[in-house]
Amino acid sequence: MPSFSIDRTRLVEQLASLVRIDSINPELVPNGTGEADIAAYVAEAMRELGLNVDVWEPTPGRPNVVGGLPGTGDGRSLMLNAHTDTVGVDGMDAPFTPRIEDGRMYGRGTQDMKGSLAAQLAAVRALRDADVRLSGDVIVAAVIDEEHASQGTAAVVERYDADGAVVTEPTDLALALAHKGFVWIDIETRGRAAHGSRPAEGIDANMHMGRVLSRLDELASDLRRRDGHALVGAPSLHAAQVEGGTASSVYAAQCRLRVERRTVPGETVAQVQEEVQALLDRLSAEDPAFKATGEVAFARRPFEADRGGAVAAAVRAAGEEALGAAPPDTGQTFWTDAALLAEAGTDAVVLGPRGEGLHTTEEWVDLDSVVQLAELLARAAHRYCA
Repeated sequence: MPSFSIDRTRLVEQLASLVRIDSINPELVPNGTGEADIAAYVAEAMRELGLNVDVWEPTPGRPNVVGGLPGTGDGRSLMLNAHTDTVGVDGMDAPFTPRIEDGRMYGRGTQDMKGSLAAQLAAVRALRDADVRLSGDVIVAAVIDEEHASQGTAAVVERYDADGAVVTEPTDLALALAHKGFVWIDIETRGRAAHGSRPAEGIDANMHMGRVLSRLDELASDLRRRDGHALVGAPSLHAAQVEGGTASSVYAAQCRLRVERRTVPGETVAQVQEEVQALLDRLSAEDPAFKATGEVAFARRPFEADRGGAVAAAVRAAGEEALGAAPPDTGQTFWTDAALLAEAGTDAVVLGPRGEGLHTTEEWVDLDSVVQLAELLARAAHRYCA
């Protein structure tokens, strides 16, 4: 087995440079900067590593960057996947000024997931410096829009057909072999507008939505009691956004509710939609004046990897070498692009660094774990692509 040395100084410098680049997803924050600047930086970093660099825009002004370390052509290809967009920075003090304290780097995107992207680049650098000859290609994907609709990885799977993949979302260096999906359902109750002084003429859509919320609360309690999935637990549901009414003295003619239903492997979008529709149908049967519709606005399937697959085996063996023990098998409650890769037929797993505070005002990543991740990725790529 070759020796893979991670250049910690270079990795930390590169992570700091990535954090300094504002890459807020413009779909989440109006006038967000987007990924163009960080894509330019990543593309140049990949060229410095001697990779074959592919840059294109799945949506205008927002480039994906993919770098390829070619193998001899007769082995399996492995993709290392990280996203370049971040959520917003409201309430953060100096979000784009990386700060190191007690072995942690603080700043927006440190954990989610610029630390992982820096580790991917460092892993390829270690493979190059070790002068190993791989049979299959190593593909480094830096993708847009994971925080919103995953347009980046959706475009990548149309352009690249990788045999295996490691999506480097933060997992505390555990091997995530499953995660939840989600379904957004828009429910609308319909009433009849009337002046507040004329109750005989009005039908209150907001009150009707209250009935919906009460039944959804019962459903949410039922979901929590289900056996669920061995790695990700039980499904869940919450009322995310409610909007209804036009004025204080007017009966609301419409009320709208966005529901998020987190799904576990084995559940389908159709099942979730039928579950909610049955709830609405029961309310309609109880009161002829109750009118409501429910429609799926957006959905992503849950993810479950092959626990005995070749990528999982390579990561476990690499963990034995790099960490002294195989990463524990686990599941995650959040969604990742691994689901899209798996749908495309790629043997995918999720593995990333330690840290805390993703999507909060104090986000940090443990730098030792980023270095360990880089070595683990290099060793896993060598095993899988050899």
